[in-house]
Amino acid sequence: MSRTSARARRALWVAAAAFLLAACTGPSADTGPEEPAPDQQGVDSTAPLDFAVITHGSEGDAFWSVVQNGAQDAARDLGVKVSYLADGDAGAQSKLIDNAVAQGKTGLVVSMANPDALKSSIEAAVRAGIPVITINSGADRSTEFGAITHVGQDETVAGEAAGKRLKDEGKTKILCVIHEAGNSGLNDRCEGARQGFGGNVTNLQVDIANPTDAEARIRGALQTDSSIDGVLTLNSQVADRAVSAAEAAGSSAEVATFDLNTDVVKSIQDGRILFAVDQQQYQQGYLPVVMLKLYRENGNTLGGGQPVFTGPGFVDASNADQVETYTERGTR
Repeated sequence: MSRTSARARRALWVAAAAFLLAACTGPSADTGPEEPAPDQQGVDSTAPLDFAVITHGSEGDAFWSVVQNGAQDAARDLGVKVSYLADGDAGAQSKLIDNAVAQGKTGLVVSMANPDALKSSIEAAVRAGIPVITINSGADRSTEFGAITHVGQDETVAGEAAGKRLKDEGKTKILCVIHEAGNSGLNDRCEGARQGFGGNVTNLQVDIANPTDAEARIRGALQTDSSIDGVLTLNSQVADRAVSAAEAAGSSAEVATFDLNTDVVKSIQDGRILFAVDQQQYQQGYLPVVMLKLYRENGNTLGGGQPVFTGPGFVDASNADQVETYTERGTR
């Protein structure tokens, strides 16, 4: 699969750096600083840039592969060291954070699907003087734990937008499929969909690690309740299973989803999926690496205490052809 060219990645880095520094007034080009800029938080700006990205992604999950691609591309573009680690078990993810602290990492990027399970580990990293940026999940707890910012989307707002869109499509009853137990962000998506839809929304719990069973559960729900005319999945791989489940059940329910992969884009093009809510997760891997570098070397922060949003956006029949190129190269 082709990847972003070096020139394109350098352009993204330049654009991101310009965006991050736009609000700052620096020395003139004629004089320039003789010494590194003083750090605002007492962080050693001369320490090696050795970062760890630690997520709750499941093995083989296409969504997290794109996040990893973003982080690794940023590492190459910026000339810094970045390790990507993941574990879907919150306890194991917490240990990965502890290990990164013990190894002397100088910046951490952490997704927080289960914030309470990670609280002590993240706070220990902050006490050790390691800047932390949270991504994807747990935005409402990020500042509390001492992170310098959060990069992602507001899951409730995104869910509300999806619910409104399904309402505009004329749907009357939605099945909202949650694929990871204990992931607070997924519950927020379904609750937001309920608010935006303003009608009947039923949650269904499945296990993304068992796709055959997930498809069977969705099919069973549609067979049991023929009044369900819309299915909202919260993961691109589950979306593919939901399409198959609706067909097997003989249901007229139409599928919409969060997140993208090549199959979802093709299904949108073929009219088998209505739309996808896109949180542009490549940016969730790329931008935090840029932000950690600027924080360590120049004391820059972004967001003013508020999250930096990468979504929601929508991919539908109007723009699927354009997005297809990006999904094929692993950046959307």
